[in-house]
Amino acid sequence: MNIISKPSKENIKSYLPLGIVFISVSFLDVFVNAFFNYNSLVFFPSQISYFLPLLFGFIGLYLIRIEFSGIRFLDIVNKNINSNNFNAFLTLLTIFIIIKSIPPLLNWFVLDANFIGNSKDDCTGDGACWIFIKVWFNRFMYGLYPDAEQWRINTAFLILFTIVGFSFFVSAKLKKYFILFLIFIYPFLGIELISGGSFGLKYVETAAWGGLSLTFIISAFAILFCFPIGVFLALGRRSSLPAIRYISIGFIELWRGVPLITVLFMSAVMFPMFLPDGTFIDKLIRVLIAITLFEAAYMAEVVRGGLQALPKGQYEAARSLGMGYWKMNLLIILPQALKLVIPGIANTLLALVKDTPLIFVVGLMELAGMIGLAKTNPKWLGMAMEGYVFAGLVFWIICYAMSRYSQNLEKKLSTER
Repeated sequence: MNIISKPSKENIKSYLPLGIVFISVSFLDVFVNAFFNYNSLVFFPSQISYFLPLLFGFIGLYLIRIEFSGIRFLDIVNKNINSNNFNAFLTLLTIFIIIKSIPPLLNWFVLDANFIGNSKDDCTGDGACWIFIKVWFNRFMYGLYPDAEQWRINTAFLILFTIVGFSFFVSAKLKKYFILFLIFIYPFLGIELISGGSFGLKYVETAAWGGLSLTFIISAFAILFCFPIGVFLALGRRSSLPAIRYISIGFIELWRGVPLITVLFMSAVMFPMFLPDGTFIDKLIRVLIAITLFEAAYMAEVVRGGLQALPKGQYEAARSLGMGYWKMNLLIILPQALKLVIPGIANTLLALVKDTPLIFVVGLMELAGMIGLAKTNPKWLGMAMEGYVFAGLVFWIICYAMSRYSQNLEKKLSTER
């Protein structure tokens, strides 16, 4: 009777060890098969032995699915990945696929890869040729920027990271001055330092800017300006003044209705045609403005969602204290609204960073663009895989760091108990 009864706390002493045995057998078979190409269940017919690990694991997870077992680890497992038969099946399938994928990925990334050398001829075997990344690393970071002047880019970013880092440790009174410096002073200081042309610095045209540094430049400037613009557009869309409201609605719907690649193409090719003769605006500036306005439209809708989520009583309470429109929004409404939409804001900023490779349509070569340029070099043909894997890892690290920061910020500002 105990054999067919449902697993419970009463029969845990018999079901738990049996379940662990079934799970261990299933995982051991998949591991041995993946890493040593040996089927430990070879005594079964091949058609059956292929699915037996999944069946054994499924039975094992069923046997250990004991509610309120009193064993903390077991209760966590059952709550998160083994709450029912469907979750158990998906858990096993996911883990088995990961185990099966590790050996070929490990071989390509490390065991069969080439790390030492200076040319494609040094790339032997079936693994990745990381020599390609090593040889082109400087270009992937700085594009075609002159080697002797690259210290200027490093200095500009060092100033930025130092200011941002200090802003986390200073008092709230001083923090606002750091923010004002970042918004109104640093952009001009950073651009002047990188572009040169004054203070004895050699001028470097923006066509030579590129690589990961250009990705950071565009992302940083767009993030810095699209957020305040998006906030003003969100407030404008909810304004009681028809002119402001309809202008904000028109702007948001116009920019959200076209793809970014079209916006970039228009800013680089069509926009100069409408300028007066003799007027010139650098291509990078036009791209920065285009990306900023494009992302500001999406940011506005995210912020508007937070504004609409606030109860009407918050507005009435602020007005009852005699607050005007701007004081009410800056001190009462926006702090609460922005806290509610931190995930949406982070999502928009992550999309902004990942959209930067689209600037290749206007001839600017950020990280992905430089990889595309390097892979067409006659001496390095066929190295596209290594380049794009490297770019993918870099973008994942950047986006993951931003995501983690947004989660920590959301947790820090949470008022839920």
